[in-house]
Amino acid sequence: MVTQHPDAPLVLSITRLGRRPGTMMAVRRTVDAPARIGLDMEAIERGAPLTLDLQLQSVSEGVLITGTVAGPTTGQCARCLTEFTDHVEVGLTELYAYPQSTTEATTDADEVGRIVDDTIDLQQALIDEVGLALPLSPLCRPDCPGLCPQCGVALATAGPDHHHDMIDPRWAKLAGLLEDQQ
Repeated sequence: MVTQHPDAPLVLSITRLGRRPGTMMAVRRTVDAPARIGLDMEAIERGAPLTLDLQLQSVSEGVLITGTVAGPTTGQCARCLTEFTDHVEVGLTELYAYPQSTTEATTDADEVGRIVDDTIDLQQALIDEVGLALPLSPLCRPDCPGLCPQCGVALATAGPDHHHDMIDPRWAKLAGLLEDQQ
């Protein structure tokens, strides 16, 4: 059994896994998101339930983690600015290097995760994967018509007869002459 660090739900203790290559353990649980994870317009909010379905495998240089993490997202539509909810599921495949291993010695600090005091912190890997999985311009629905450029009302709720009589500024003077004659 892999235990969870009491203060950080995405920090896993691997003391029971040991350093025997080939040893595997499964982690299947739901935890609260320790921070907001995502982008400006869409993210997993702090405290939202994250479902972890992970396989931890001891390898010669560290611990290989594979599996999925899923959670609900909240966001704001890039076209009509309405709030919406969605769900994101990301796949994780990360190697965490043992202290004093060849992998730790030959890689930069940000290239591979590190095992510190027999614990693995999944938070940065999850931040990276969720950031890549979420769209930069999220939509409430694929065919969102957006906002009316003249009055700003949401076109999805404005109705089919919503329009504005716009006169081309190049012809505005002529339209004024027409009004004077009528």
